Amino acid sequence: MTIQVLGPGCHNCKSTEAAAREAVASLGITAEIVKVTDYAEIARMGVMKTPGLAIDGKVVISGRVPTAAEVAELLKK
Repeated sequence: MTIQVLGPGCHNCKSTEAAAREAVASLGITAEIVKVTDYAEIARMGVMKTPGLAIDGKVVISGRVPTAAEVAELLKK
């Protein structure tokens, strides 16, 4: 499983990455967490407002910081 954190590296992007890491740890699963900072790549994925979060290439959150619990629910699906 690959989790992509979409954003330039701002505070909200770092918070989104932390939530993803916390969710992965709480579920005890293995996942690669990748930061995508290239604006062209972020736009290509359809995200116009960061931060964003994608799971296996599918954008699941855009424009807000998720909680770790919310990310965990998305990862369970």
